[in-house]
Amino acid sequence: MIRQIDTIACTNRMEDVSPLWKSGLAAALLLLAYAAHGPVQLLVILWMLRWTLRHAGVPPLFYLTLLGSACVFYAASLPALLIEFVPSATLPAASDAGAAAESRWTLLSLPSWTVYVTGNGLHTAATLFLRMLAGLCCMFFLMLTTPFPKLLLVLRTLRVPLLVIELMQITYRFLFLLTETAQQLYTAQRARGGQTGFRRRLQDTAALVFRLFGRTMERYKGLSQGLASRGYTGDILPASEIGRFVPPRFRREGWAGLLLLLTAEAGLRWGGGA
Repeated sequence: MIRQIDTIACTNRMEDVSPLWKSGLAAALLLLAYAAHGPVQLLVILWMLRWTLRHAGVPPLFYLTLLGSACVFYAASLPALLIEFVPSATLPAASDAGAAAESRWTLLSLPSWTVYVTGNGLHTAATLFLRMLAGLCCMFFLMLTTPFPKLLLVLRTLRVPLLVIELMQITYRFLFLLTETAQQLYTAQRARGGQTGFRRRLQDTAALVFRLFGRTMERYKGLSQGLASRGYTGDILPASEIGRFVPPRFRREGWAGLLLLLTAEAGLRWGGGA
């Protein structure tokens, strides 16, 4: 998937648009999505989908797959948000709390414990889901429309320390080395009849991880020698030019959209809609 992300980031229709402008738009919407009310967050999601799918031309199926993969982590946290356990003896007292009483749906009732879901828990889960989705859409817009080297240029423009940029660059490079080496080892195991059956699969996976470390270190030494042969002195300097071109229609739509979203949020916050 990381290769697909890199390929889309380098070939989409917004690749030539200023990375600084796209980063500013994504950051502004991310902050708005974090602080705004639900309806505004929903508008942020729809607007980011328009930028990513329509303007940049990212394949919808791949985008949905990426979004669904990220939502798996949210789904894993749902039990902690929704399900509550209380001793059965204290349950009637909680229901007699008058004003504190809330909607409650019992999932499992045991002699000593009761498992249930509350209305407040559902509301919290829905609020978090909307906020998470809006934030993901902002990040995916930047990630899928801007090649990683241009993001490093943005960080350099923002005066991020050079050491941090170099570490990010080396880590980015090693992600590809790691996935390529893992794929080669997996293919070799499959060719020898491995990765079949549960027990054999566990053994082969453990062997793959062990060999992966050795192979990666070999590739690391090769990369270090390659850098040294090209005159590496401890500093990896990115390109100094950062594109600042923004099509006028994108600039107009960006400012108009931000103004509308801020107006809607102000209306909800101070107009009695909250």
